[in-house]
Amino acid sequence: MTGSEGPAPDADSAPAPVVREARPADADAVAAFTRDTWGERHDDYIPRVFPDWAESDDPKRGTFVATLPPEAADPAGLDDREPGDTHVEGEGDGAADAGDPEAVVGCIQGVLLSEWEAWGQGIRVDPAARGHGVGTALSRAALDWARERGATVCRNMVFSWNVMGLGQSRAVGFEPETEFRFAEPEPDADAVDDGDVGFDALDDPDPDAAWAFWNDSDARDHLRGLALDPDESWACSQLTRERLATAAAEDRLLAVADADAFAGFAVRTRVTEREVDGETTRTATYGIAAWRDVDAAGALFDAVAADAAAADADGARALIPESVEHVSDAAANRVSVAAEPDFVMCADLTGGP
Repeated sequence: MTGSEGPAPDADSAPAPVVREARPADADAVAAFTRDTWGERHDDYIPRVFPDWAESDDPKRGTFVATLPPEAADPAGLDDREPGDTHVEGEGDGAADAGDPEAVVGCIQGVLLSEWEAWGQGIRVDPAARGHGVGTALSRAALDWARERGATVCRNMVFSWNVMGLGQSRAVGFEPETEFRFAEPEPDADAVDDGDVGFDALDDPDPDAAWAFWNDSDARDHLRGLALDPDESWACSQLTRERLATAAAEDRLLAVADADAFAGFAVRTRVTEREVDGETTRTATYGIAAWRDVDAAGALFDAVAADAAAADADGARALIPESVEHVSDAAANRVSVAAEPDFVMCADLTGGP
């Protein structure tokens, strides 16, 4: 959720936004107000992915935009914005009649991750449309879409520093669920050979042993059973025995043990490529890392480092619980940790709108 400058319009006179399904023709309008969403913190991914979102006919995805009459979303006073940069031709299902212009002032996507879990992502609001209730209208549309498809919960992820986004989520029914951070071990092909004495990286990890370890771990308790979803890049869903079995079969399950017992595991979720300034970088992402103690953490991060190197990755990140114990375990093993946590929130869809 983004903010804006200047006074908000009078709530009694402000037109209400009309939410409709996204169309490919909306892509330029969405890019116009998402190019600088986070300022100097980092780039926004929405301009890159929205064209694909809008073209998708996947029944497990619903992409929506909010629209207003053109005069209600004037970007005057906003840097690098021109009047009309968010205008599209209406088709009668938004704020304008067919053939008339309307302003696209927000976007959101809902995704079904399982039979009962939905995810809301990519909510953005044009700063020029502040005060019209755009964020609320988009959130309710996504929650209704998820509820109609049988989901009983819908989760989202909000940066811990995004106070406006956190407040908007609470206002439409999301409650705090958990928080996590990314540990960032450096890929190193020799990490296991130089690793902690007394631990072994298992060649053929048993997914049932990993499942048993997970169910008895404080990591599971803190994360409420969540890990990064295997199919949706930045979504969290319940880690299951079946997912661990699939990861083992695909050689994506890592585990360490000592003479006493199974001591920790991680799951490689994906390896992604991104081109920046003409150079392609590869990042290996591990959707969960759980361990027994600080020494086991060191052995597990060594296994992750070696696995990332084998995947020809330039960088690695592993989701860990946001707790003093877990973050300090990583730090004690000289593993870098992201500067800020991410928050996961959850809306109960069983009670109706």
